[in-house]
Amino acid sequence: MFQDTITLANGVAVPRLALGTWLIDNQKVADAVRAAVEIGYRHIDTAQAYMNEAGVGEGLRTCGTARERLFVTTKVAAEHKDYDSAMAGIDGSLRALGLDYIDMMIIHSPQPWAKVNQSDDRYFEGNLEAWRALTDAYQAGKLRAIGVSNFLEEDIENLWNHAEIKPMVNQVLCHISNTPHELIAYCREKGIVMEAYSPVAHGEALKNEKITEMAAKYGVSVPRLCIRYDLQLGMIVLPKTANPDHMRSNADVDFVISDEDMETLKHMERIKDYGEHGFFPVFGGKL
Repeated sequence: MFQDTITLANGVAVPRLALGTWLIDNQKVADAVRAAVEIGYRHIDTAQAYMNEAGVGEGLRTCGTARERLFVTTKVAAEHKDYDSAMAGIDGSLRALGLDYIDMMIIHSPQPWAKVNQSDDRYFEGNLEAWRALTDAYQAGKLRAIGVSNFLEEDIENLWNHAEIKPMVNQVLCHISNTPHELIAYCREKGIVMEAYSPVAHGEALKNEKITEMAAKYGVSVPRLCIRYDLQLGMIVLPKTANPDHMRSNADVDFVISDEDMETLKHMERIKDYGEHGFFPVFGGKL
């Protein structure tokens, strides 16, 4: 699984299974990164909003694997909706990570967190400015690829119609019982690679009887079924864990869900309540 990659529109190959680091404390994330790399992970996902870029960078620099064999993704804070703050954030991420370049950087959300689904303003101008900063950093060699996260079709159209360099990825919430099929089809048509965060639905999939029954049919855990589902949708998948045993299990997905069962999973009743986790009503997602 660790050798499986997907190629972006600009020719950059991205490992399809990544370690997500949301909610992993900065003081603990370096150990998680080192463990993941030792197990075989080569793609690590973080964000300015996670407040753990420094720890991720420490883990990457001390993991014993050559930098060019690792793929690092981070995200421009959702609040950076002007060129100067976005560029300052990009340079700040480079300093925090302690790296000469970042493999991929994406805009974390089309709206600032405080405004997500609380405003009709999609921040079209602000996103164009943030995108301009990403484009300049990309062309300067600071970034190998650029993209977006949590963007809907109208948000992508805004960039597509005005920007010279087009988004290469869109990272969204996608899991069994909450799959944005139309958005996936739209992005695929434009050559935008999709990434799936929270493939286990913030843990809610573990409580779903139908998902549990399907996992039992294949003799796998619920997380493994959920990760395999997103992989078969053609996505990059970012399960989050600091537990090395879970990291190993999450990568043990060398089985195939049948076409019939994929259709069942695609149309499973939607999970609407994510418990204690904050979420976007549009995606049911998180930061």
